[in-house]
Amino acid sequence: MSGAGDGPVLRSAGAAGTVTGSCHHLTYAGARLLVDCGAFQGPADLEARNREAWPFDVAALDAVVLTHAHLDHVGRLPHLVRAGFAGPVLAAPGTKAVADVILRDAAKIAREDAERARRKARRAGREGSVPPPPFDEADVDATLAAFRTVAYDDPVEIAGLRVTLHPAGHVVGSAWVAVDGPEGRIVLSGDLGNRESLLHPAPAAPTAARAVVCEATYGDRTHRSREATRAEFADVLAKAASTGGRVLIPSFALERTQAVLFEIHRLQREGTVPAVPVVLDSPMASRMTAIYRDHAADFRPEVRALAGDGDPFTPLHFEATADPDASRALNDREGPMIVVAGSGMMTGGRILHHLKHHLWKRETHVVVVGYQARGTLGRALVGGATHVRIFGEAIAVRGRIHTIGGLSAHADRDDLLAWLAPVPDAKVRLVHGEPDALEAFATTLRDRGYDAAPVEEGRATPL
Repeated sequence: MSGAGDGPVLRSAGAAGTVTGSCHHLTYAGARLLVDCGAFQGPADLEARNREAWPFDVAALDAVVLTHAHLDHVGRLPHLVRAGFAGPVLAAPGTKAVADVILRDAAKIAREDAERARRKARRAGREGSVPPPPFDEADVDATLAAFRTVAYDDPVEIAGLRVTLHPAGHVVGSAWVAVDGPEGRIVLSGDLGNRESLLHPAPAAPTAARAVVCEATYGDRTHRSREATRAEFADVLAKAASTGGRVLIPSFALERTQAVLFEIHRLQREGTVPAVPVVLDSPMASRMTAIYRDHAADFRPEVRALAGDGDPFTPLHFEATADPDASRALNDREGPMIVVAGSGMMTGGRILHHLKHHLWKRETHVVVVGYQARGTLGRALVGGATHVRIFGEAIAVRGRIHTIGGLSAHADRDDLLAWLAPVPDAKVRLVHGEPDALEAFATTLRDRGYDAAPVEEGRATPL
């Protein structure tokens, strides 16, 4: 049991040594905060962790603080509520609206997966062997009812601590967190935005901290500049249009889709690329795009300017599919077309149907615009696979695979260093990265004089 005067201690229950399942338990001066409560995504062994027992006392938590509403940061929240958490969920403006879409979709998918598994078990004579989903729609309702919107830069008191959310420039509603207590300030980065983002202003940096828990997703590399990224993206779209090819863009529904749509709109509007049809084949991404329209005032000046003259997220000759039949019909259409569809790592969703129908064609262009975790189809394609399996069928990879890293919503090594620069004496503990990236960034920081090290999951880390 911690008490007043106890120093801050972090125990991570996810996103330590991996980029998924963000969940960080902070005890400080008798208070217990959970920063993020995300789902594990990726291979089956990772996703199985979503059913693990909580490694802390759920009922004793004073609050959950969210850095943003990506599934890997909010996906276990309803499970936490079902397990007995009854405190507030603090989040920046826009996060609740995003979480509503993300969590309801997750509950629906979990229910449908469980129903399929039960049907399969019945056919095999193993009825009753399938566990129920870890949460359902009622748990999502209870979770959303616990949300408390906190304005950026406006401190709130939680169990004797002062908690402040600051814009992180990652997605709508994203924040980094400052926790002030009797022994100084603890900063938790959440996911920081790319300073070269097409949409968001760069995040403000912390001005003081005794310790920083910092993400390191791209701590071992740098992205291309905004202008180089735009030129590369425009070149891919122009070449595909000239050959009549299909451009397939596997994209995350939140942030990446909106950045892609904005940039296509801008390029088409200025005549840099032909105004070929653009299809958003993702109902979730369509809902997210509506949220982005509502928050257009929060974006970079050029996005705000385009919003003042129309809709920055609706390219010329744009359509959004409404149902699976409309999605399937796209594969029967001729001529150049840009299709933006989920999922971003190509682990499911409608993009798989498009890849099955077009990946084997030489005129197809697949544009990878986000992080591809180990074990995913996306990572295999980026790694140069010549054949992949989709729906059990071997598909030759004859189309061109392009990786546009500059469209990432994550900070790269230089972004992280710039964000940390004002706090050179802070202890830095690294999370949200694969082992190689974590160690590479820790080495970079140590070379600059920081006390830096990766966090080990489950181990008490004094801050």
